[in-house]
Amino acid sequence: MTETTKTHVILLACGSFNPITKGHIQMFERARDYLHKTGRFIVIGGIVSPVHDSYGKQLAVQNSDWIRVDPWECYQDTWQTTCSVLEHHRDLMKRVTGCILSNVNTPSMTPVIGQPQNENTQPMYQNSNVSTKPTAAKILGKVGESLSRICCVRPPVERFTFVDENANLGTVMRYEEIELRILLLCGSDLLESFCIPGLWNEADMEVIVGDFGIVVVPRDAADTDRIMNHSSLLRKYKNNIMVVKDDINHPMSVVSSTKSRLALQHGDGHVVDYLSQPVIDYILKSQLYINASG
Repeated sequence: MTETTKTHVILLACGSFNPITKGHIQMFERARDYLHKTGRFIVIGGIVSPVHDSYGKQLAVQNSDWIRVDPWECYQDTWQTTCSVLEHHRDLMKRVTGCILSNVNTPSMTPVIGQPQNENTQPMYQNSNVSTKPTAAKILGKVGESLSRICCVRPPVERFTFVDENANLGTVMRYEEIELRILLLCGSDLLESFCIPGLWNEADMEVIVGDFGIVVVPRDAADTDRIMNHSSLLRKYKNNIMVVKDDINHPMSVVSSTKSRLALQHGDGHVVDYLSQPVIDYILKSQLYINASG
């Protein structure tokens, strides 16, 4: 598959991240590596959406060129569902692009985004130092800044249109078609929670799994096939659930925020195995998790 025929993916992880651990960041990296190895996907960015303290989370990804922390969920007056966070980011990316979205069957607005078909026109993602494919730096950038010119839609039925917002209205600048998806990134524990009756809103689950899709990073050698077989909805959308399969056994302790808090409270030197140094420094300076109730 060529770069433009592969599905371009933004990974989105929701949660308290209290605190955000090295394991959380490793989940993004493992998911990206696995999706790239399938030959069908290109991961162009990762978004961490915490429920509070976005600044503390940002310290964990400050050296990443493709993962960022988004504070939108932190600023909401009410608790947001995972479904609403996914929909917010999809709709936000539509708004900031300035692009025109149209039905796939409209000839005058062919669903396209990416590299110009006219070889004399500079690709919108291109500069003198990088390739023409979208990059996380171009697309995600800083919070509040332009996310470049991408549009995210519910997969995989439709593809949408990009028209250069600077182009003359009488001239449509056409680009090669690229499918772009937002996928929820999670551990196998969240996948298993879908099987608990009454815990999730059924309509939300339908949107999360059916419309968006999930990338699951197993923890402690969890049996994801067994988990999915326990839910009729997960079985129904099994093709929308991608389980990261590699040779790494991802222990829960590396990801667990609870174990990290306990290590901090007990002065356990192994906390450096769980948390990056900037996060540790921030926690100590802010005197977080000092008490058992922290």
